[in-house]
Amino acid sequence: MKNKTEVSKNLDIHAPIVEALKTAYNNPTYQFHIPGHTKGLGTLSDFRNLVGKKALRVDTTDEFDNLGTLTPATGPIKEAQELAAEAFGAKRTFFLLNGSTIGNLAIAMGLTKKGQKVIVNRNCHRSILTGLIISGADPLWVLPEKFSQWGLWGNIKAEDIEKLLDENDDVSMVWITNPTYEGVVSDVKAIADICKKYDVPLIVDEAHGCLWNFNSKLPETSLKLGADIVVHSLHKTGGSMSQSSMLHISKDSKINADDVERALMLLHTTSPSLMLLASLDAARANLQSTKGQKQLNRAISNAKYLRSEIDKMEHIHQLKSDFGYKTDVTKIFIKADGLSGKRLESILEIDFGIEVESASDEGILILSNIGNKRSDFEYLADCLHNIDTHNYKDIYYMENKRHMPMLVPIIKKSLRDAYFSEKEIIPKEQAVGRLSGEVVAECPPGISILLPGELITKEHLPYLTDYQTIEVLK
Repeated sequence: MKNKTEVSKNLDIHAPIVEALKTAYNNPTYQFHIPGHTKGLGTLSDFRNLVGKKALRVDTTDEFDNLGTLTPATGPIKEAQELAAEAFGAKRTFFLLNGSTIGNLAIAMGLTKKGQKVIVNRNCHRSILTGLIISGADPLWVLPEKFSQWGLWGNIKAEDIEKLLDENDDVSMVWITNPTYEGVVSDVKAIADICKKYDVPLIVDEAHGCLWNFNSKLPETSLKLGADIVVHSLHKTGGSMSQSSMLHISKDSKINADDVERALMLLHTTSPSLMLLASLDAARANLQSTKGQKQLNRAISNAKYLRSEIDKMEHIHQLKSDFGYKTDVTKIFIKADGLSGKRLESILEIDFGIEVESASDEGILILSNIGNKRSDFEYLADCLHNIDTHNYKDIYYMENKRHMPMLVPIIKKSLRDAYFSEKEIIPKEQAVGRLSGEVVAECPPGISILLPGELITKEHLPYLTDYQTIEVLK
């Protein structure tokens, strides 16, 4: 049994931001400050009725009602960040607004400089590349395993990281994504050991792994495996509100936390939403609570139930760890014989009223969330059994569109130099042979199709069917 936060589920749960907001709500004042809707009185009545009067009354920002400040953190916000650091096993935790994107931007701005090399996996989120454009650091691409049968990028091999470090003596950091969007897990411990051997910090975008430290049936968090910084998207699977995330600095990291905090002060809004910050505080507290532990156990149980049902099907298959790599059980990627992922997604949505996390060329991603009931998964399993036994036809490939970029980039110019070069906009059909001037990365999952300075080839065109024009270098 791993020594994870679940063993502390009987602790007295304390959520300082939530409690401070509750106090402010119960002790209203005359408001002569922002936000200008003044506790909801200055907004459209239809909107007020939709979201509720109470929500608008607690929609405030920092520095008022003894709620503290975000950057630098003071008061209840500081206390909440300290409790989060303890819960996740970090030396220091920063609450993030604007999602994990702002955490990735702050890492790039605070810890890299123009001309430095950063080892990055090609299937990273576009925000990492945006950060490198800002800082001027140059990516050294490491290509994960290709799961061609599933149309996905897989795990990163430690030996590929070591090869790049051995060939380049001026690498400033290694920055990987773990798990992948679809839940494939890399051997972070092996990668961390190699980074320590070469005295290079390891940054892990663990956006989709924020639940891992709270249940022993899930993979081990990178914070415990040797990473220096880990970013978590609590809003994705942890139960907080959209746009709210956390950035953790590990206990034994040599990285200066003040460098990261200074970058966050440059990037963060000066009017942070206390509702979003409180939702981070609440998500952490909930995951540590007895109720939250039951919800997480239920999510794992629901995922295992669905997987067992899929294994009974003839034409629907699941991606799972017995193929030679590890996966997060709560992320279920499935495909159906004879159907594209987009077609399977449309069948579930149109015929059965089911919305899935995402669809790619080969399959769909289903998340087993802490808020789902067993009955949700029983209904989903029944619908998949129905699809498995009926002759649905695929019509999507007639559109000749691809979604999951699996191409090896041909780099002709550095990322930052290309981004700030003179450009022109041309019809997509004339772009083959030219150098891209823009970041092309569809969300989800936000993986780059083209980046500035990369050669556009005819293989890119199936990924660009929604584009009439494209920006290229002159």
